[in-house]
Amino acid sequence: MNRYEQAVAYHHKGFNCCQSVLAAYSDLTGLSQQASFDMGGGFGAGAQTGELCGAITGAILTLGMLTPVDPQDPVGSKRRTGALAKEFQKRFQEKFGDLRCKPLLKAGIQATDATPVARDMALANRCDVLIITAMEIVEEMRGENA
Repeated sequence: MNRYEQAVAYHHKGFNCCQSVLAAYSDLTGLSQQASFDMGGGFGAGAQTGELCGAITGAILTLGMLTPVDPQDPVGSKRRTGALAKEFQKRFQEKFGDLRCKPLLKAGIQATDATPVARDMALANRCDVLIITAMEIVEEMRGENA
């Protein structure tokens, strides 16, 4: 099972979008699966407010874990991680038109050419499409920063 399939499987077991993204990257972040579930638990449904989508939160937490803070340069580290977060959100918004959970859930999200991995997986559940596309953007950004 690949990383994308793992994330969808977690979501289908009942884990929220943030937890599903985080746990799918546990092999790279160093977080255990349990720690990923624990850390992401409060971020589902836009941290229960309908605001920032949990798939985004999970992706930004993942990017942060993959670009550790340099204790000798906390300001530079903060800027670097902040820039990654902004870039991620820009790309996500370009695909879906919003960053907020509540409007995204009302938007009738479907897998299309703009979401190629979700399309190739034939995903129909809107949250699955958001999760997989968030991960696809993480993968793009990882490739660019390698």
